[in-house]
Amino acid sequence: MIHIVFQEADVAILEKAIEMDETLAGKVLQVKDDFAVGPLEQIYSEEGIDARKEWWKKLLVFSPYTNAINEVNDNELVEEIIQQCEQDTSTEIWIWIAPNAHDRCGYYWLICHLENILPNIKIVYTGNLPFINEKGGIFYPTALFEIQPSEFKKAPILAGSLTTSAFEAIRDDWDKLCASEDLIRVLEDEKIIVGKPVDYFDKKILSAINTEPQKLNKILMLLLGKMNIKTGDVFLVWRIREMCKEEIIFASGNWENGWKEITIQLPANQNGQMS
Repeated sequence: MIHIVFQEADVAILEKAIEMDETLAGKVLQVKDDFAVGPLEQIYSEEGIDARKEWWKKLLVFSPYTNAINEVNDNELVEEIIQQCEQDTSTEIWIWIAPNAHDRCGYYWLICHLENILPNIKIVYTGNLPFINEKGGIFYPTALFEIQPSEFKKAPILAGSLTTSAFEAIRDDWDKLCASEDLIRVLEDEKIIVGKPVDYFDKKILSAINTEPQKLNKILMLLLGKMNIKTGDVFLVWRIREMCKEEIIFASGNWENGWKEITIQLPANQNGQMS
């Protein structure tokens, strides 16, 4: 069995679950790119792959993750999955999806590579199912890593096969998203992925900034804690940098020394509110 997840924190939590339940035994692999943001045009061609890589390089500059661009090669992961299924046709591939745009977009990208091994694939979708948190309360997680390892015992009842018609519907939706110029994708009503313009998060970013100087890292913590529809810190900082270029907000400090030295503020006589 091979398990596929889409966020780094998901890997650790699923490995803990496997330690507690041997029926889940298998390798855990991660699709590392965040397909909820960035260009998708010709994403299955060398030209599209290179264009996306260059876009990420632009965003990762000055970040704590500058080496990440060299660590991400999801196409190799796809090859590994396909080769394993060709070598052992009984191999099960469990793809784990929580109700968020990051997971859903990663899943759409991945499944469109795997048409020839659909019989090997089980989809484990955790949306709309209650889980028990560490305090014993019931909650509906929006990310896999929010689930307690012991709660993964529910996995067998969640795992289902993907029909040909369902695959074709996903491929059609993904093709439309890839053809769009929108650089942001969000999940609406836990059902569909919708494209949004590049400035979609700008209003929320501005609501976390005021005329008093604040450390960039503090602003990021506030944003990531309060945003109902989330995106990654790299994308948020890129939008902050773009707004600084337009003098919508101001930054002080040397970007060359990383995020930790940067202070952000609104121009005088302006203020934001976190809704």
